[in-house]
Formats: sequence, C-alpha cells, structure tokens
Amino acid sequence: MSKKEYVVARLIVKGKRFEVLVDPHKAYRFREGEKVSIEEVVVGDYVYKDVKKGLKASPSELLEVFGTEDIYKIAAEIVKNGELQLTTEQRRELLEMKRKQIIYAIAKSAIDPKTKTPIPPTRIEKAMEEARISVDLYRSVEEQVPEVVKAISKVIPIRIAKALVEIVIPPEYATRVSGQLMKLGEVKKNMWLADGSLILDLELPAGMQSELINKVNELTRGAATVKVLSIV
Repeated sequence: MSKKEYVVARLIVKGKRFEVLVDPHKAYRFREGEKVSIEEVVVGDYVYKDVKKGLKASPSELLEVFGTEDIYKIAAEIVKNGELQLTTEQRRELLEMKRKQIIYAIAKSAIDPKTKTPIPPTRIEKAMEEARISVDLYRSVEEQVPEVVKAISKVIPIRIAKALVEIVIPPEYATRVSGQLMKLGEVKKNMWLADGSLILDLELPAGMQSELINKVNELTRGAATVKVLSIV
C-alpha cells in the first residue's frame, strides 16, 4: 500500500484533537467488529495532535486524556469512536459495503407478510433506491436496519419475523449432521427417536428459510424433511 492510501482517524476528546494514521479498509473492518488486530490497522507508532504537521501528542497528555500511554489502546479508541478522513472514492466504496451489509441483514430476517415468503436481496435493494435511503457509514448495521425497514415498508410489504422449522433427520445422517444443523438457529426441540432419527425444531430469522432447506438437503442428500411450523 502506498502512503497515499493511508488515511487519518481523528477523535476529539475534551476539546483536544488526537489522530492516528490507518489503513482505511482495515480500520473500517475493525470498527465493524471484525477480527482485525489494531496493530494491522495502525500505520506507525505515534498518536498525533496533527498528522499533517507531524505534531505528536505527549505521553503526559495521552495519560491525562486516555488514562494510558499504550499507543494501540489509544488508537483502538480513536478508530472505534472517531472519524475516518476518507477520500471520496474510499467513502463511496465503504458506503457500498455498508449498504450491502444492511441489505443482507434485512433479507435474512424479512418476509412478505402477505405470502410469508422471504424477500430477495435484489428486491430490498430496489426498494431502498425507490425510498431514497441514505446509509450512514459510522452507524452500525443493527442501528440502521429498523429505520430502513420502516422506510421501505412504504414501497413494499415487509415484516421482520422469525420462523419455527421442524427438521426430521433419518438415522443414517442424524448423528453426523445434527451439530452442524443446530448452529443454524436456536434449538427449541431436540428429540431422538428409538430408530435413531432426530426431530429438531429450530427458530431462525424468517428470511433464512431457503438457506436452511438448502443446507439440510446438502447435508442429508435430500433424505431429511423440513416443515415450517410457524412464522411470528
């Protein structure tokens, strides 16, 4: 990465400005909670008052404001709570990434209340365009999803829901695949039958029904049965 691709992460605390130089993409992923170490994010070993002027913050000032002189602990706070000074292209790229994350999060949990079927991501994306949704780069996906759903509900019928699904797995697959299937939702029922079959009731985001069915068919070669018990 060339020097031009680094950006400044800036945080103002108690009226004082603190800056660190960071990799923009890794910094964004760090803010989003991904497993990226702060050492990978930060470029250099200093906390600055002004990166452009090369003015470094003193150890005593860091200790007074942040309660520590540990560069990486301070940098983590700056990256998480501050602002990334992105180029127009970087901001556009990261906003697109956040928009796709929001679309996926909605598609995973949303259904058409009339048909009780999942809504494809492409339809959600189109509805966001029609509703002129603006994505906020610095707010979490979880914060923005309810607002986006409310806005696009004026464009398409949509409801956030959960599905309760019953899976009956024949004995030749039950022991082998039960652990993998239990990870796909919240286990509400886990009953082994005398013949070695397994009845598994899972609660999961309603939009994931198709994904679940595909996974069950993949793991059991179509031998298991899947039934939607309820959608709430």
